Amino acid sequence: MGQLEAVESPDGTEQIHGDVDTRRFWWGSLAPILTPVAAVRASGLVKRFKTTCAVDGVDLLVEPGEVHGLLGPNGAGKTTLLRLLFGLVAPDAGEVELLGRPLGPPDATRLDGVGGFVEEPAFYPYLSGRVNLELLAELDRAAFARARVDAVLSDVGLADRGGHRVSGYSTGMRQRLGIAAALLRAPALLLLDEPTSGLDLAGVRDVGALLRRLASDGVAVLISSHLIGEIEGMCDSFTVLRRGRVVWSGSAARLQEAAPGS
Repeated sequence: MGQLEAVESPDGTEQIHGDVDTRRFWWGSLAPILTPVAAVRASGLVKRFKTTCAVDGVDLLVEPGEVHGLLGPNGAGKTTLLRLLFGLVAPDAGEVELLGRPLGPPDATRLDGVGGFVEEPAFYPYLSGRVNLELLAELDRAAFARARVDAVLSDVGLADRGGHRVSGYSTGMRQRLGIAAALLRAPALLLLDEPTSGLDLAGVRDVGALLRRLASDGVAVLISSHLIGEIEGMCDSFTVLRRGRVVWSGSAARLQEAAPGS
């Protein structure tokens, strides 16, 4: 990432200029518009990379107010599926709807109402967590998002560390900051790639409580993990991937019934 500089604008206010990397963060409209339509509806999704079929005919349904777990070992296709949902890669076959809207060509409104990240969240290490969030909000030119910085830091348990440089953050703290960035615009749909990675047990519980609280307000959450133990207590339902294919899908209760020894 490049350096930043403060520049005085014509109205006398100070603005931040620089090459901020926002490719791993998305957030949508000013407030969630919750409707009866499915938050995520994917059918027959296929994505190939040369001779490898990373996503092979995947169907997926996530409803408003639901926390849905996307499970599978490393290389199962979870991150590629999330990239397809964000529109970062184009499917070779299949269709995607987010919040009732078909995922078409890139434009400024394609991901309205959607927040999240894929892979490890990226921040300026020499700036504080709070300033990183302020930069993301400034790029969006939304007073609503700027006003939420302190609130989202508190939501993810970083209220007392927001003023510290990100270079001093642990992996778990960076994950928390990534969730905070995804929450800046109060999205109706959260897509989170392995957000519990690097968190200790208390951190996993905190994230689970936050996601359950968001779901109770009608927010839909799709969360991936390769460890069922990290997310089973926070999810209503699951889709299990193996080698790009759905091998199981159903409610949390059904997953417990299907577990060996149950």
